[in-house]
Amino acid sequence: MGHQINQELQALLDKLPPRIRAPLSSEEDIESLLEIIIDLGRAPEARFPNRDTILDDCDVTQEDIDYVTSRISGFGDDNRAGIARTLHRISAIRNRESRIVGLTCRVGRAVQGTAKIIEDLIQSGRSVLLLGRPGIGKTTMLREAARVLSNDMRKRVIIVDTSNEIAGDGDIPHHSIGHARRMQVAATNRQHAVMIEAVENHMPEVIIIDEIGTELEAAAARTIAERGVQLIGTAHGNSLENLMVNPTLSDLVGGIQAVTLGDEEAKRRGTQKTILERKAPPTFGIVVEIQDHYKVAVHPDTAEAIDESLRGQPPAAELRWLENGEVRIEKPEPSKRAHDIKTEHQENGRKEGPRMYLFGINRQRLEEEARAMGLKIGITDDLRTAGLMVTSKSYFRRKPQKIRDAEAYGVPIYVLRTHTPMQLRHMLSTMHPQAAIPRESAHGSDGHETMSDALREAEKASSEIRNNTENPVELNPQSAYIRRLQHLIAERNKLSSRSVGRDPNRHVIIYREGR
Repeated sequence: MGHQINQELQALLDKLPPRIRAPLSSEEDIESLLEIIIDLGRAPEARFPNRDTILDDCDVTQEDIDYVTSRISGFGDDNRAGIARTLHRISAIRNRESRIVGLTCRVGRAVQGTAKIIEDLIQSGRSVLLLGRPGIGKTTMLREAARVLSNDMRKRVIIVDTSNEIAGDGDIPHHSIGHARRMQVAATNRQHAVMIEAVENHMPEVIIIDEIGTELEAAAARTIAERGVQLIGTAHGNSLENLMVNPTLSDLVGGIQAVTLGDEEAKRRGTQKTILERKAPPTFGIVVEIQDHYKVAVHPDTAEAIDESLRGQPPAAELRWLENGEVRIEKPEPSKRAHDIKTEHQENGRKEGPRMYLFGINRQRLEEEARAMGLKIGITDDLRTAGLMVTSKSYFRRKPQKIRDAEAYGVPIYVLRTHTPMQLRHMLSTMHPQAAIPRESAHGSDGHETMSDALREAEKASSEIRNNTENPVELNPQSAYIRRLQHLIAERNKLSSRSVGRDPNRHVIIYREGR
């Protein structure tokens, strides 16, 4: 790669006036050159990682600027131009009459190995969003991600290349992107349209996009993600918190909305009546904050990080860095609250039944009914630790975000028709064997079926069908509520299911499509 970088750097130097080029060529660390500044009426300047140097005592003239602009491609509406088959970028500064009075000639380099620090993330198939300040290496990492996915993973990758920033100038893309294809964007305000065109016309498995910056581009990214295409992109902002408060781009991480709770729900949560909640599932499942060229902070579950932040708990990120060519990972310590929930859940085990998340249900009333039945129940305020959501029919019909979150997490939902004590007792007796109503089982013997047993039966049947057998599996008869949950488990495992028979012997059959 060294010889190739020398050739490409020389291609940039050849575009400079001789009096600026000559002193540059004599610099010992020329290979680390970052950019050259050519401003009318000022001395030309070269910038290196740790120093700046004046290249000539004479001020830049209009002829010097014209010398450069006449030897490069035309400037787009974003005032950027390039040099064919290279990654260099020349950006223009114009006066009020649109005449160019300054140039920033930025050196572009393809550096292999920059994506190693997040290689497992981009190979996971999940969408990844890169954040970081300008010049930190976001585009370089995108370019390397394109090469890894197209060459090593043999995936169909398309780069939507605004300003030819990723794959270089000219009609032939730079070799550093591997076998990825590149779609150029004629005008920056058309980037969102080219993103959609890439999906509709070229059947990509991965789309790579730099600098998502408008509401239309954020909406296009969501549309692409909903079609099952992996996205690797960058956005303006240094951190996840920056993105959350950006009204234009917050949709990339699910969006934020104000929600007014009922009196009972606010009291149950111990919060004010008006709170902030995530509006929808994030477009990007993983967020990477680039802190330095070889150090990043990773949020492996964007939805979880956003929810924690909205609950006033700063999300703990996973730190990664390169050390002697090896990736080092420092995972965050689990919060005390999460650890306590997990430990308590393991200790109680099946004594409490599935841990419940109550949504629109009076906790005090449910606990009173449980005490009257001599039962110990587990209730959690964290949906991700729940084995069951309990809600009312009116809430379920409206499909608020919490209901959609439960469905996305695969948490079964028990819907109560009313809040009457009888309905609560019926639900508790379904979940706990000591309170369950005896009935004739599928094999003709008296027994007690619990909800957790029924759900485990459905999970086991789904696993057997996926791994070992093509034959349908018939489950034991269950109530309509539990059958609905068993259908959900089959759907989550990408299997088909149907209910057959008449009550009290109506039961679920799980099978592969076509059987």
